Amino acid sequence: MTKKRKEPKGCGCGSIPFSVILLVLGVGGWWFSQAENRKLGRYLPPDYKITIPILNQPITLNPSQPSPSPTTSIPIKTAPQLPPPKVVPPDVIKVEEPKAVKFPQAWTQKTMRGIYLSRYQVTNNATEKTIRDRVRYYKAQGFNTILHGVWGNACTMYKSDVMAKTLGFPSCPNLFRDQWLDWLIDEAHQQNMQVHAYFEKGIKIDKNSPVYERAVAEKWLVPGVDRTYSGIEHYVLDVDNPTVAKLFKDIVAEFVQKYPTVDAVQWDDYLGYHAELPGKVDRTASLTKFSQQMIEEMKKVNSKVSFDLCHHNPYWSKRYFAADWKNWDVDRVFIQAYNEANFAKELEYAQAQVGIAITDNQLHRLQGLVEDPDIKGILVFPLSGKPEETAVKVKNLVLQTE
Repeated sequence: MTKKRKEPKGCGCGSIPFSVILLVLGVGGWWFSQAENRKLGRYLPPDYKITIPILNQPITLNPSQPSPSPTTSIPIKTAPQLPPPKVVPPDVIKVEEPKAVKFPQAWTQKTMRGIYLSRYQVTNNATEKTIRDRVRYYKAQGFNTILHGVWGNACTMYKSDVMAKTLGFPSCPNLFRDQWLDWLIDEAHQQNMQVHAYFEKGIKIDKNSPVYERAVAEKWLVPGVDRTYSGIEHYVLDVDNPTVAKLFKDIVAEFVQKYPTVDAVQWDDYLGYHAELPGKVDRTASLTKFSQQMIEEMKKVNSKVSFDLCHHNPYWSKRYFAADWKNWDVDRVFIQAYNEANFAKELEYAQAQVGIAITDNQLHRLQGLVEDPDIKGILVFPLSGKPEETAVKVKNLVLQTE
């Protein structure tokens, strides 16, 4: 049986002569003792990263930098650390309020700086927050008065017992929260603003009115179609009719009783009969008697509420609309100066009254009105139907006033 040959174990170093080993160690020690030979980084590519498994951290060796001394730690690049956020207790957190705009004194001294909001502004089922935010928005634009529609097309924008009893339904067929006007008035007063209830369309209706068919059937309308404004057809309720007269008197009295803290009610040129109606009937005396009685009924219920009017100048009102408002015993009058061709004359009338009303098509007049000390109040009607945009335009123009 052939004997198996034993394989050598280990590295075989035992077969190397001892003298050779001493020679290698001596030469190696001399070579490593030289400083430049200890710079191992010069034999590696620049920025070569060596990973030390036990630390699992990359160390960058750069031959252009001197080797660290034994007492110097090698800097390790890490992502920048942001300081921890300061913890503030919830009851201490404060939200920074936007800086208040400083309006020119000529504007802030105006007794009334108002903007009209159509009754349709509340037909979107607006929440309390929406209503209150809206008030603060117009306050920030420099207004101190909101004139908000509460009536139009012969129906109310709030639940009315008078409407329910007289007409069989409590309000206009629109969406609104029952408390919308309470929220509006409350927030306005908190912001040191006023709310004026705007009786849009006055005694005029169109075919979309919920009372139109009944008004025709019961002869509540004067003959003919009112075309005061081009492209708009209205039918005018006859205040000589006892039912019509009583409806308006009761509505206004009920309103100031239901909302006792409202600052004013305002009617406009839709409280009038245009001279071009068929028959050329002079209804001046009838309208004066009705208006006096309506105001009187309102004052009996709540004498603190102002009855205001925004109408044409006294000559035009009486001559073309049978509205001799100088004899109506109204509290305040604003001259409706929507006619550019006659603006200079309208301005004279406005200076003799509480103020003037313009549309957003006349904002080029605004700075002159602001600087006029004889104009005590300015109302803006957003004819465009975009009151928020109109308010911003007013603010920007006012800020340019010297």
